[in-house]
Amino acid sequence: MSVPGKGPRPGPLGLSGDQVTVAALLALEFAPPLPQEIPALALARRPGVTATRAAGQGHVIRELRPFAEGDDPRFLDAAASARAGAPQVRGFHEDREGNLLLIADFRRPMLWGTQARFRSVAAAEILMRLGWQAMSGGGAVGLVTLSDQGLEVTRPRARHSGMSRIAAHLARVHASALAATAAGAATPDLDQQLASALRHAPSGAMVALASGLDQPGPRLTAVLAALSQRGPAALLLIEDPLERAAPAEALPTRRPGRAEAELLSLQSLPESRSRRASDLHLPGLKVARIAADNLTAGAVA
Repeated sequence: MSVPGKGPRPGPLGLSGDQVTVAALLALEFAPPLPQEIPALALARRPGVTATRAAGQGHVIRELRPFAEGDDPRFLDAAASARAGAPQVRGFHEDREGNLLLIADFRRPMLWGTQARFRSVAAAEILMRLGWQAMSGGGAVGLVTLSDQGLEVTRPRARHSGMSRIAAHLARVHASALAATAAGAATPDLDQQLASALRHAPSGAMVALASGLDQPGPRLTAVLAALSQRGPAALLLIEDPLERAAPAEALPTRRPGRAEAELLSLQSLPESRSRRASDLHLPGLKVARIAADNLTAGAVA
């Protein structure tokens, strides 16, 4: 198992084992498409950064067509009517963008890995790739990071400037989380921080949470249910290879305050991870198990 500062070998797309860098995150714009099994981006549509109820016909011209009984004469196009020799009316649609809120779990239980990268690094990569997909479709992307130091928020923005802010946010908070591991601060439960994070999600927006669900807290199921009821939601379960295929032999471990090592068997870990994923099925919540060492090995739970 790796520790901060002595990470495993670099991941296949250039992110180092225990580091999240702005340059590597920005380069993911050109990464191959994510597997079909990973929940698709059913993005909400929104007129600006704050989601509002649709009203009227919008203001972007969709079509010009002959005037028919019941049409609003205010939308007659004089120039088109003159060219056609008959009244022509403009049709409209709303100019809207997609909202995607990314939630990255960088609490201390995420800061480890046994092979290609830390689970936290895998979480940053897959969220950034989802963000790039949303941006390429004209969407706006926001971010909330969870860490032992608390929440940090970047409001949804569109275009490359928005993704640059997301990359800087991910890199900064991940570095701070690594640096804080030596301080031994208490790790907050996931349910508390996730409930706070959802307050920053625009109504109806797609929410993608990348986490290992460690130290879930007593209300996590209720918070996930609330998440799934408020709009499209995806839970990306980041799993280390050790969680997906445990070694046959027991591993030596040492508890704080004890001099002697103990043997720990992990044989039941893969089964418990599969069972946990199956138990998380809620209406409106798409769950995918993501291999931290190989994001192309995602599987629907």
